[in-house]
Amino acid sequence: MKTTVLDASALLAMLFGEPGVEEMRVLFHKAAAADKPLLITAVNWAEVLNRVTRKQGGNGLTTVRQLAANGPLHIVPVDAELADTAAAYKAADQLGLADAFAAALAKSRKAELVTADREFKSVESEIKIIWLK
Repeated sequence: MKTTVLDASALLAMLFGEPGVEEMRVLFHKAAAADKPLLITAVNWAEVLNRVTRKQGGNGLTTVRQLAANGPLHIVPVDAELADTAAAYKAADQLGLADAFAAALAKSRKAELVTADREFKSVESEIKIIWLK
């Protein structure tokens, strides 16, 4: 299994039963079976926590934190190098800031990026994008 980065839309699809939910469940199962983490930046994680809290309140927040603690999800802290790459994506007006961090992590780890967000079309020539359907 290749190194995989999730953007917020991918994880939210799974949590909220949106299109791509089955693909995400399979991905989580494969990652757990291979003992291979699914990466998400702390910025994208904050986006997930915000959306879950707004939509489901404290119960949803508890559930998503348990998923992170017990599943293959690994939250990657942001450092200066990642911030520099994300800023370049943002400055080029290709992506929103949180999406720029997901793209920066995928680029730095030479990873696939799983997303449901069509905004990533702008970086598809640089990063392998796995589109949720």
